[in-house]
Amino acid sequence: MARTIDASDAAPVTPSIDPAEVAKFSAMAADWWNPDGKFKPLHRFNPTRLKFIRETAERHFGLPLGELRPLKGLRLLDIGCGGGLVSEPMARLGAAVTGVDASEANIKTALTHASQQGLNIDYRAGTAEGLLASGEAAFDIVLNMEVVEHVADPAQFLMDTAQLVKPGGLMIVATLNKTAKALATAVIGAEYILRWLPPGTHDWSKFLAPEDVTRPLESAGMETDTPIGVSFHPLSGAWKLSEDTSVNYMVVARRPAA
Repeated sequence: MARTIDASDAAPVTPSIDPAEVAKFSAMAADWWNPDGKFKPLHRFNPTRLKFIRETAERHFGLPLGELRPLKGLRLLDIGCGGGLVSEPMARLGAAVTGVDASEANIKTALTHASQQGLNIDYRAGTAEGLLASGEAAFDIVLNMEVVEHVADPAQFLMDTAQLVKPGGLMIVATLNKTAKALATAVIGAEYILRWLPPGTHDWSKFLAPEDVTRPLESAGMETDTPIGVSFHPLSGAWKLSEDTSVNYMVVARRPAA
């Protein structure tokens, strides 16, 4: 079992843990499943990323299209799972899901909500390093969604999570680009003008350019696809995949089969 972490930890103890970030999201834990609350942007963003995850997995593993539970038989890790906004849909698609988060408050929220929905998800308070140290078997899919910009050592975190992908498996990373446009829209606009997120949710200095994601993954033996952007369309109020990676983007990384 991975070491449990709570918001009282005074200093970074692993590459995954930035205590200030853990405390920040622990304070918001009870609001994860409120679609009009502090995580409203994630609820609006979720359909686009869930569709992308499903279609990427179907193509990668050669899964039949149109199945109700296409991920059945696949083991999936949602690292930095928060309250379970991605873990639950993945479980409904048939995956055997393990959700890991450094915040015990987030894990308690996720466990409670999954139980209410009748879903069996293996939620754990801990870290990627804890999984590695425990000798945890590798996963078919590792989801690294909007978490790398909140950890203490992004490069080491990415290399550690890459080690949890088994041969022939894949990882999907979603994060924010370190650009002036991202500062203007994802921080100043979303947090301080539109108030979509509580001020201080993001620290622009911790955003990552795509090469800061792909380089550590490739160093860990992964093969990376060209990053794909996710853009907000204000007229429709929808998020869509795009070629614009200047704010939000996702990277698919694959571990070659043995």
